[in-house]
Amino acid sequence: MLSNIQQANSGTPQIQIPFAIAKLGESARIIRQAISELPNLRRRLERNKGVKTRAREIYIDMQNHQNRLINAFNIAALSLLEAEQDELANHSVMLGQSIKTFNLMTPDYTKLCTVFEEYLSGLPIEEQHDSGTLTDFTTDGTDTSTKAQTTNSHIIARLMNNVRMGYYPTCTDNLAHIIRGMNFPEGITLNMIDPCCGCGLALRFLSEGASDNGINSKTYGIELDKYRAEEALTRIDRVGFGSYFHSRISNEAFHIMLLNPPYMSVMTEGGNNTRSEKSFLVDSVSNLMMGGLLIYIIPYYRLTADIAKMLSDNFSDISVWKFTASEFKKFNQIAVLGTRRKRLDGSDMVSSITSLVLEPDKLPEITELATARYQLPNIAKDVALFKGALFNESELAEQLRNSKGFSRLYQRSGLDGINKRPLLPLNISQIGLVGGSGLINGNVECDYSHIIKGRIVKVTHSFENEKTDKNGELIHTTITKTTSNKLIFNLLTPGGFISLTDYGSSDAVISYDDGSSEDTDSRLGNFNSGGNEASLDADNTLDTNRNILFPLGRTVITREAREVLNDNDIQTALQRHESGDWGNVPKQDWSSNNKAVKNGERIFSSYLSFDEVKFWIITEWDRSYTTVMLPTEY
Repeated sequence: MLSNIQQANSGTPQIQIPFAIAKLGESARIIRQAISELPNLRRRLERNKGVKTRAREIYIDMQNHQNRLINAFNIAALSLLEAEQDELANHSVMLGQSIKTFNLMTPDYTKLCTVFEEYLSGLPIEEQHDSGTLTDFTTDGTDTSTKAQTTNSHIIARLMNNVRMGYYPTCTDNLAHIIRGMNFPEGITLNMIDPCCGCGLALRFLSEGASDNGINSKTYGIELDKYRAEEALTRIDRVGFGSYFHSRISNEAFHIMLLNPPYMSVMTEGGNNTRSEKSFLVDSVSNLMMGGLLIYIIPYYRLTADIAKMLSDNFSDISVWKFTASEFKKFNQIAVLGTRRKRLDGSDMVSSITSLVLEPDKLPEITELATARYQLPNIAKDVALFKGALFNESELAEQLRNSKGFSRLYQRSGLDGINKRPLLPLNISQIGLVGGSGLINGNVECDYSHIIKGRIVKVTHSFENEKTDKNGELIHTTITKTTSNKLIFNLLTPGGFISLTDYGSSDAVISYDDGSSEDTDSRLGNFNSGGNEASLDADNTLDTNRNILFPLGRTVITREAREVLNDNDIQTALQRHESGDWGNVPKQDWSSNNKAVKNGERIFSSYLSFDEVKFWIITEWDRSYTTVMLPTEY
């Protein structure tokens, strides 16, 4: 879970500090700043008490320092709990509570600052007060500075050892209590996802729990480690290999998300942070459908204010439960449960959530979770997109099974089993198509025996179009390059080798335009998906005679739209769009689009693909971009 230590140019390893120690250092700096600034602010307030406006500004500044102090002591408490410094953690909580009730108008801050100084001297870190940075430690836990810091090296070593362990499977005994707390809908198949599924044991246990309640489910997991991912394939339905952050998964498609991310992390010199439990939560929320259940498993000391803010903004009915005694003692894990809702500002809930973990002994045990407390959504949903970051054969097979186009490719018609002859002789264009398909290559048995071989060559034609102003002056020249496919037949006969081009007839060479072109003013030349230029099929040449009402600008397509639409769907819709055929939009929108063409406003069209997939095309008001997308991506 942890990247290798990077080597600096000097050849020395880059310093890495455990997350808990780094956050403890930040808290210490805030407290030391308060020791310096709060007494000064109090004296300034006394001098300016006759000037109400100035006095109010100073008092507000003092309140801000007070709030920062409360937060610093809370963060320090969580960091100390992670470092197994329970006594200091409890002291931090008590100091934070005392600061809340401290009267800022107290004339003398000497006693308060003395308490702060004593607290800082007892922390398992050493500060360099001249630079304001933490003392450097190497990754093996030994310090690189004074002898006084060696007393803290065992804490660093233990934390770094935990980082290297990295992977903690979910205890299924505790999951059984969570399953009891679910209220399952009837008659639908539940979609379950685990963004870091490990060997798939926990996700399979959830699926079996749903099955015990008479509910079908389909399980999806992503796993970075190849060997654990291969093992997970034996337990769950779909497994994506590689990093979750580079996977592609449908949004709002899952009823349950089990998230037990790797949570040990370090901060490198320069402040870079690889805090996985937050990154996984931020990126995976969109996969869960509205009303879906989040099961978020982390150590209680990692339920910091930023995590609590993310949860309270996106979830309702949030509850926090500690694992059963033996499991909690071993890994300090809690389960945070919540129902996804539309994003709102949940700042008022943050302090109540974070305060729960400051006294972990008082957290309710998961065994106390009420039966059927969380109602799962009664919504049937297909997972249209699920691709891991790395290729694996099982996922390719699943994607091909679900591909309508691939299925049609291998469909057999009732006519396939009989000999077929054309009703009329083939014309030259039809012969070209048959030759291009490879159906008449090889030995031809007839009165005049011969062997035929067709081949396709690319032919490029260039055209120049000069545009002049009303005075006949040249404004610019547009150069259009059109690439065509030319099909040539070669024959081997008893009399020798013959190429159809040898006859000198223009009809003897069969060619067709595949519509791919390169044009300095071309709208489709900019059409791309992930850097891949789109091209038309052979039978879908652009109609250059149609009435084009406005420029498309740079034409782009979203990832999910690229997955479900073919080139013919896209190109046909773009032609209709720029010609004023707005597709399946209401009359009011149709009228609005007509006005937008004249007034330079945003233009919106809606179409159906060959497979009855609804998609939109939107051209921006300044005609700089045209976007092809699915409604679910808006």
